[in-house]
Amino acid sequence: MGIGNIGLPGLLLIAVVVLVLFGRGKISSLMGEVGKGITAFKQGVSDGSKEIEDDKSEDAKDVTPASEDKDKV
Repeated sequence: MGIGNIGLPGLLLIAVVVLVLFGRGKISSLMGEVGKGITAFKQGVSDGSKEIEDDKSEDAKDVTPASEDKDKV
């Protein structure tokens, strides 16, 4: 019997045991902390990807030649 064979009744039994051991308030506060962690992680990923895009756009904007003396007549 592996972990893949638990099924719905087994999961419900585990949920009831966890609820009895920790109490409803402790579980809800724990889930709140998990939610805050997920939100912070998503924010960090978003900020990181925005930084990378900003760096790429800075490199892409700088296309002016180093010397503009050739264009002057």
